Amino acid sequence: QVQLVDSGGRSVQAGGSLRLSCAASGLTFSNYIMGWFRQAPGKEREFVSGISYSGIRTNYADSVKDRFTISRDNAKSTVYLQMNSLKPEDTAVYYCAAKTGGSIGGLDYKYWGQGTQVTVSE
Repeated sequence: QVQLVDSGGRSVQAGGSLRLSCAASGLTFSNYIMGWFRQAPGKEREFVSGISYSGIRTNYADSVKDRFTISRDNAKSTVYLQMNSLKPEDTAVYYCAAKTGGSIGGLDYKYWGQGTQVTVSE
């Protein structure tokens, strides 16, 4: 079965950096659009970033543009989210997700990881 395993989340001070990883199995990774989402306590899940099948096209939420970078390694079936200049408002559980078609953004992803906690302190 399809499995997405998120990792890399931890506590960090504001201004710091983190790299999240999401390892996929049970699917042909290069056939899937990949995305990162986050959900803060008391808030709805929101789109953070997405990447096309080959990695040529990417999309970012305005709140993370110029700070976060999404990338993928199809040979390793892994998608990454490099997060720089972290802010306390970036604190959330981060989820990777996969879908086979449609736009990079949106919530209509089919498969979801279990989430990894990112906590940014002042």
